[in-house]
Amino acid sequence: MQTTKRTGPTNIIVRKTIRALKSAANRNNAPIWKYVAELIDRPRRLRVEVNLSKINRYTQSGDVVVVPGKVLGAGSIDHPVTVAALGFSRQAVEKIRAAGGKAVHILQLIEENPRGSRVKIII
Repeated sequence: MQTTKRTGPTNIIVRKTIRALKSAANRNNAPIWKYVAELIDRPRRLRVEVNLSKINRYTQSGDVVVVPGKVLGAGSIDHPVTVAALGFSRQAVEKIRAAGGKAVHILQLIEENPRGSRVKIII
């Protein structure tokens, strides 16, 4: 009987993001980044895909949100928020910017907010 070895993500950007999240968690004593890294380290078929309507429902103006997966453009958003994710659909980026918000990669958010203070995770 042969056992298969778990290999983890093969996408180099995803691997770099996971390493950066774990490093930021240890360096800044910020457990939120470790949790986000664990969510991203799952198999791709189990990663989250969040619609803008869900982000709109659970956020208020000026919130900072992390999506450990992809943001899709279904629904609308009516207030400015900063959304950090692994990926965005083109329509999602257009709608976020039209509402006055920002769409950034998770690595950029780690640089702006290394302690992860006042960040919401939407899964």
